[in-house]
Amino acid sequence: MSDRPEQSAPQPAKAPEPSGVDLARVALRAAKEQARARGNAAQQKKQARRGGLRSGARADGRDPLPLGAAINRLITERGWEKPAAVGGVMGRWPQMVGPEVALHCEPQAYDEDARVLTVQCDSTAWATQLRLLAPQLVARLNADLGQGTVKLIKVLGPGGPGRRYGQLRAPGSTGPGDTYG
Repeated sequence: MSDRPEQSAPQPAKAPEPSGVDLARVALRAAKEQARARGNAAQQKKQARRGGLRSGARADGRDPLPLGAAINRLITERGWEKPAAVGGVMGRWPQMVGPEVALHCEPQAYDEDARVLTVQCDSTAWATQLRLLAPQLVARLNADLGQGTVKLIKVLGPGGPGRRYGQLRAPGSTGPGDTYG
């Protein structure tokens, strides 16, 4: 062998080992990551003991809602969409049937099982007129509420005065049966 030193391939320059301030930064970063991991684990255990996630800075399902949103959520959760829609129709009756018909006829009740809307009129003439308009009105209501919501409109005539049995009556009596015992 020769006395000449052999030339080998150049070695890549090694990064200088961190010292002083750089070493302290690396150690601090590692300690922070470990503390964060321990804190997250402890928080998850604490939440599990308390029964789940607690409200904090971020929005979740337990935060306060505007009244309209809360009512809509309740209606959807309980499956009250159709009864609520029919109730809305009772509130919007003049817009649905027109102001003239609404002046003489008003909705009284809705039977959800039979899907019957009961309407009372203030005269027999208007009751007859509404009976003739009932098929078109059912179609209009179903277009607004959903098909099959209202199958029939039951039209009631005007309510007459209560029956009186004779001119003389005892205070608080309910009819002829209460005088016999």
